Amino acid sequence: MTTHPTIEHHPDVAEMRARFERATSTPRGQALEALAFLTGVYLAASPWIAGFSGLTALAVCNLILGAAYALCMGGLGSAYERTHAMAWCAVAIGAFTIISPWLVAGNVDTTRSVWNNVIVGVLALLLGAAMAATGERRSEATRARRGRRVPTP
Repeated sequence: MTTHPTIEHHPDVAEMRARFERATSTPRGQALEALAFLTGVYLAASPWIAGFSGLTALAVCNLILGAAYALCMGGLGSAYERTHAMAWCAVAIGAFTIISPWLVAGNVDTTRSVWNNVIVGVLALLLGAAMAATGERRSEATRARRGRRVPTP
């Protein structure tokens, strides 16, 4: 009976892990992660900071979205190779944050809540997209150095 090596020992897996480690160990990657984590914390606390905590449906929505965003983006630095796809979840959370004042049940679309959610949602969306793109740029650069064909934009 022969034993087969596990996928963990495959050279492409080791290269992918090293690439994602390089992407998150740069000052740019660390700054993006810190800003994204703080954005999630602010989103969770924003109903009480911006003063629309009386709109309970939107306050609960922001609390849940903010906690989910902070958890998604907070784990990227320590285990980016396993969690980089969560950056796309952060983009979806940011998009939902933008439109949530009009989707949440009740009359919650006050000027204060709309401006807060649109600004924080755009910031969350951009930070999530930037984190998702961090690994992709490294991937293209690695392929170019190795002589593989890199698609032109």
